[in-house]
Amino acid sequence: MARKKDKPTMWDVAARAGVSQATVSLVLNDVGGSRVAESTKVRVLTAVEELGYRTNAFARSLRSGDSSLIGFVSDEVASAPFPGKLLKGAQERAWETGHVILSIDTYDRPELEAAAIDTMMSYRVRGVVYASMYHRRVRVPESLRDVPTVVVNAQDAAGIVPSVFPDEEFGGYTATRHLIDAGHRRIAMINIQPRDSDLPAGIGRLAGYRRALDEAGIAFDPSLVRYGNGIVEHGLELTRELMDSTADRPSAIFCGNDRTAWGAYRALESLGLRVPDDCSIVGFDNQETLAPFLDPGLTTVALPFEQMARRAVEIVLGEGGDHPQLHPIECSLVRRGSVASAKVPV
Repeated sequence: MARKKDKPTMWDVAARAGVSQATVSLVLNDVGGSRVAESTKVRVLTAVEELGYRTNAFARSLRSGDSSLIGFVSDEVASAPFPGKLLKGAQERAWETGHVILSIDTYDRPELEAAAIDTMMSYRVRGVVYASMYHRRVRVPESLRDVPTVVVNAQDAAGIVPSVFPDEEFGGYTATRHLIDAGHRRIAMINIQPRDSDLPAGIGRLAGYRRALDEAGIAFDPSLVRYGNGIVEHGLELTRELMDSTADRPSAIFCGNDRTAWGAYRALESLGLRVPDDCSIVGFDNQETLAPFLDPGLTTVALPFEQMARRAVEIVLGEGGDHPQLHPIECSLVRRGSVASAKVPV
């Protein structure tokens, strides 16, 4: 059996370039003031390329204390397609700044989270992005207090760690304002959590809905608000409830997420009604595997996953100086075909 070829060492590079191992180290670690001649640097780097030599980044970070690794600890963000954009945004911003993301999903298992953080600390990561699958208040582990840490898509319950999260209220306002601008006045809302829930998403989206109505001089009508759990079945059931009155039906519905909106589409179809001719619909989330493929395509509000993650990495790296503790990121409207102008009564 053929013997596996040994990896080239720094000594091999030195021999190929005709310099000392110390000179190779100075060149590869880009040590300022080393007075290595430019021609010597070229010989060393040429030898590195010819031999396929790779430096030991971990060993270098141990020597210098300056790691190029950024930890990314999440419940299940990396393995879920929708919020996986958080990881994408973090990786892109890290790469642009010469860093690499070390990512671990913990699936909300405390023992796995503790092991993951311990591993990251052993690699001397530059900082940690602590991410959540959905917007909630989280308790940041004490073990992260000694390294720059930023919570993303959630808020630190203790208010100690900087938090980057979607501006839910502005998103709810934007969705409702779009319906108002289309001439609708009787606008219902189906929220994604029970009335007594303390999750920021539903609270913020409802607050935005109410603010838009108030700003437009439209009285808030509690009978037009329903509380579900963000699933298709609740969208179906609650839309049927809202449309049950033939005399005073809403002409538009703001659904607290896209799955609820899908249920609303199904309910309207079952009643012989069409979107948007008989009822306009706006969703929230912009799930790209769902919203564009409804018929018609769903107008919705996009969660800014990539923007949130990029901001989190920038804060970890200390870019832009001091930062406030709370960083709400704007949610933008994605226009498709589910909103029509309100019909004028004859």
